[in-house]
Amino acid sequence: MWIFLVFVTLVFGILAGLYAWTVFQKLAETQIGNPRVAELSEIIHKGAMAFLKKEYSWLAPFVAVVAVLLAALPGLGIGAAFAFILGALCSATSGYIGMFVATQANGRTTFAASDKLSKNPAGNALEAAFSGGSIVGMVVVGLGLTGLAIAYLFLNDVTTLAAFGMGASSIALFARVGGGIYTKAADVGADLVGKVEEGIPEDDPRNPAVIADNVGDNVGDIAGMGADLFESYVNSIIAAMAIGAVYSFSSNEVLGLWGIGFPLFLAAWGVFSSIIGCMMISRKAPYADTVAATIRKIPGFDKIMDRIDAGDASFALRVGTFVAGGLMIAGTLILSILFFFTNSLNVFLSVTSGVLAGILIGYVTEIYTSGDYKFVKGIAGSSDTGAATVILSGISLGMLSTGIPVILICISTLISYYLAGMFGVAVAAVGMLSITGISLSVDAYGPIADNAGGIAEMSELPEEVRKITDHLDAIGNTTAAMGKGLAIGSAALTSLALFVAYSQAAHIEKIDIMDPNVIVGLLIGGMLPFIFCSLSIDAVSRAAGSMIEEVRRQFHEIAGIMEGTAKPEYERCVEISTHAALTQMIIPGVMAILVPILVGFILGKEALGGLLGGAIVTGVMLALFMANSGGAWDNAKKYIEDGHFGGKGSSQHAAAVVGDTVGDPFKDTAGPSLNILIKLMTVVALVLAPLF
Repeated sequence: MWIFLVFVTLVFGILAGLYAWTVFQKLAETQIGNPRVAELSEIIHKGAMAFLKKEYSWLAPFVAVVAVLLAALPGLGIGAAFAFILGALCSATSGYIGMFVATQANGRTTFAASDKLSKNPAGNALEAAFSGGSIVGMVVVGLGLTGLAIAYLFLNDVTTLAAFGMGASSIALFARVGGGIYTKAADVGADLVGKVEEGIPEDDPRNPAVIADNVGDNVGDIAGMGADLFESYVNSIIAAMAIGAVYSFSSNEVLGLWGIGFPLFLAAWGVFSSIIGCMMISRKAPYADTVAATIRKIPGFDKIMDRIDAGDASFALRVGTFVAGGLMIAGTLILSILFFFTNSLNVFLSVTSGVLAGILIGYVTEIYTSGDYKFVKGIAGSSDTGAATVILSGISLGMLSTGIPVILICISTLISYYLAGMFGVAVAAVGMLSITGISLSVDAYGPIADNAGGIAEMSELPEEVRKITDHLDAIGNTTAAMGKGLAIGSAALTSLALFVAYSQAAHIEKIDIMDPNVIVGLLIGGMLPFIFCSLSIDAVSRAAGSMIEEVRRQFHEIAGIMEGTAKPEYERCVEISTHAALTQMIIPGVMAILVPILVGFILGKEALGGLLGGAIVTGVMLALFMANSGGAWDNAKKYIEDGHFGGKGSSQHAAAVVGDTVGDPFKDTAGPSLNILIKLMTVVALVLAPLF
C-alpha cells in the first residue's frame, strides 16, 4: 500500500515538473526583439544568479553541520540527516529554478508589451509574465511532492520525515530574510534618493541603485518566496501525515496508511487542479487551447474567456484561481468518500473549510491592499498632510486587517476540529495550500511584471509600454499581498498541526498554563517574533543607510549622471546589498533553531510547547499586520502615481514614497519571514521531540 502512495505522489510530482518544462520551452522560443531590453534582462539575470550562488555557498556549511549533528543524535540517525539534506536541497533548487525562469521571463514581458506588430500587447505581456510565474509555481509543488516521495520511499517513517520539512524551512528562512534584506536595501535607497531627492522616475537608468533594485525583486520575491511556499507546502503535508498515521475516528482503529495517504492524494489532486487553472490564463502549455475551447462550451464561460484573452489581468488571475479551487473541492469530495466512506463528509467539510478560508483570506487581503478599494485610497488621501499621516494610517490599517483573517482561521479551526479532530485541522491546512501550484503562479507573476516595468524604463520605451507594465505590476502587488495572506493563514493551521504532532511525539497529554515553566515558555515564544522582526528591519535600515550614502555620493561626485552622459557605478550598489544580505541573515536564522532547543533542554518539553503556542499567536498577528500595511502603502503610492492626489512629483507623492519605504521591510522582509519562523521552530521541536 505504501509503495502505491509513493508511486502516485511521484507521478503527480513529475507531472507538475513536465508542465513547467513544456511552458519554459515555449517561453524560451520567444525572442526579445529589442537589443537594449535583451541586454538589461541579461544583466539582471547574471546579477540574480550570482547572488544566489553566493548565498547557497554560505548556507552549505550550515546544512552540513546540522546534518552531522542529526546523524549523531540518539533516536534520529542517518535517516533524519538524509531527510534534512534532501529537504534543504529541494528548497534551494526550487528557489534557483524560480530565479532562473523569472529572469528569463522579465525581458520577454517587456518586449511583449512593446511589440508594435502585436494586436494585443497587454494580453501578450500578461501571457509572458504569467507563464514565468506558472513555471515557478509548478516547480515548487513538483519538487515538493517528488522530494516527499523519495524521502518516504527510503525512510518509510512519518516521524523522521519531519526532518525533510526542517531542511526546507531552514533554507526558506535564510532565503526569505537574506533576499528581503537585499531587495529592500536597494529599493529604499533607490526610492528615497532617486525619486524623492533627485525627482527622477522609478527605475530611471541614471539611478545607481536601479540594477540592484531589479535584481532584488528576483532575489527576495522569487527565490525567497519560492523557498517560502515550498516549505509551507511540504510541512502542511508532513503534519497531516504524522497525525493521520495515529488518528482514529471515535473508537475505530487508527487510520494508519489511510491517514498518511489522504494528504498525499489531496496534494496530488491539487497539482491537477492548478494545471487546469493555469491553462485558462496561459496558452503556452500543451493542450491549453483544447482546455480553453472546452471551457468555452460551458454556458456563460465564452464571455469569461474573451476577457481573459483580451488581457484583463486581474480578472484572469482571479478566475483561474477560482476554477482551480472549485476543482479542488470537487476532487476532495471524491477522495474523502474513497478513503473514509462513513466519515467522508466530516473530512470533506474539514478540507473545504481550509480551501474556503484560504480563498476568503486572499479576498479580504485584496480589499485591504488594492487601490480599487477605500482603504488604500484613504492612505493615499492622508498624504495631503505629509508622510507622518501616511505612516500612521498604514499602521492603523495593518492592525485592523488582522481581524477578519484571524476570525476566518478560527472558524476553519473550529469547524475542522469538531468534525474530524486534529486530523481535520491538519487536512484543512493541506486544503488551504493544495492549489499552491496556481497560487504561487499568480504570486510570482507580480515580480516578473515589476521587473518588466523596470526594464521598460531603463530602455526608455514609450509611455504606453510603461502603462501596461505598471498596470500588471499594480495587480501583482495585490496578488503578492494575497499570496502572503494565504501563506500566513496556512502557517497558523500548519503550525497547530505540527504542534499536535510534537505533543504526540513527546508524549505530552496536556500543557498546564499555571506551570511557571510553561508561562516562561509562552512569554519567550511571544517575544521571539518581535525580536526577529527587530533584527530583520534593523538589517534593512542599516543596509539602506549605506545604500543611500552610496547613491548620494555617485550623484554628487560623478559628473554627467543626471545629464545621461556618464554611467553610474551600478556594481557598487549590488555589492552593498549582497554583503548586507549575506552577513545579516545569519543571526535571525540561527535564533529560530537554537532558542527552541535551549528551552526544551533547560525548561522541559511542556515549556517548549508553551513557547510554540506563544510564537504562533504573536507571529500570525505580526505577519498579517506587516504584510497588509506594506501592501497598502505600496499601492497607495501607485494610486497617486496614476494621477490622483497630485500625481507624480507632488508633495503627496513624496509623502507616499516615504510610507512605501517604511512598508518595504514590513511586507518583503520581516512579515513574510514570520510564517516560516513559527513553522521552523515547531518542526525543530517535532524532529528533536525524542530527546526532550
